[in-house]
Formats: sequence, C-alpha cells, structure tokens
Amino acid sequence: MEASFWLDREFIKQDYTKHKLPKGDYENCRFVDCTFTKGFLDNQNFVECSFEGCDFTNTNIAHTIFNDVIFVDCKMVGLQFETSNPLLSTFHFEGCNLSVASFHGMELPQTRFEDCKLHQVDFTQAKLKGCSFPNSDLKEATFDDTDLEQADFTSAMNFNIDPAVNHLKKSKFSTNGLIGLLKKHDIVVT
Repeated sequence: MEASFWLDREFIKQDYTKHKLPKGDYENCRFVDCTFTKGFLDNQNFVECSFEGCDFTNTNIAHTIFNDVIFVDCKMVGLQFETSNPLLSTFHFEGCNLSVASFHGMELPQTRFEDCKLHQVDFTQAKLKGCSFPNSDLKEATFDDTDLEQADFTSAMNFNIDPAVNHLKKSKFSTNGLIGLLKKHDIVVT
C-alpha cells in the first residue's frame, strides 16, 4: 500500500479508534478534537502540524516522525515518545496532560512544556538542554542521568530533581522551587 501526502488540510472531530488514520505524510495539517485512543498512529510523518484538543491516550506512535509539531490541550497519557522516530523530532506542548508518558533517552533541545500536567513522566537519560516548563506540574516525574543544562524551571511545580545525578549547568529555578532540588535530603524549609 502506497503512502499518501496531505498538505494544508484540517481534520476535525475524527475518531481514529475505529478507522485508522491513513499512512502517509502530513504537512502543515491541523487536527482538532480527534480521537486516537489506544489506536495506531505508527509509521506516520507529521511536519509543521498542530493537534488541538486531541486524545492520544495509550496510542502507538512507533517510528512516527514529529517535525515541528505543536500539541495544544491534548490528552497524551501513557505515550511512549522514545518509540517515535527521533529524526528531526521537535515538539511544543501547551496545556497537555502527559502523565505517565516517557521521553526516556530522547534528545529534545529547546522543547517547551507550557501549562502541562507531567505526573510520573520519565525523563531518564533524556537530553533536555534549553527546555522550559512554565507553569507545569512535574509531580513524581523521573529525572535520572538527565541533561538539564539551561533548562528553565522558574515557574514549574512539584519537581524532584537530584543535582548529584543530573546535569544542571545554568538551569534556572525560582527561590520557591529550590526545595525541589533538596527533597532527597528530607530537609524542612520554612
């Protein structure tokens, strides 16, 4: 079956749990209120696309390319981003629920996680140089051997980052957020 090419198209309120999104290349396309839950979005190519209000809960994204893709108000619980194709991967997340997602070992420089729920997200061994987390909730997110050089946590909440096992050169934290760097020591700050 030959892959298809879609340019400048809008896909609105489509349910791809019953009928799979056709394999192909999607460039400058917009997906609004679409459902991909527990479906297969594998082996796709998305370039300069936006996803708004979509549900990707536990969707298979293996080998999919996300190049300059924006996700706004999407539910992305349990996504295994490290299975996607790392070639040219660039993301922007705004208002998304990424709980229990995994970015294990990925290179995501300059990625922005804005107003996101990142509960129990796995960032182990990821390279997040220059990433920012404005107003994002990182409750129980895992940072282990993670490169966080120049990352911005100034308005992030509930993070627990051990400076002894992560690279934090020139990372930014607010005074209130410093407790997130000391949790392993069980220090009480008042």
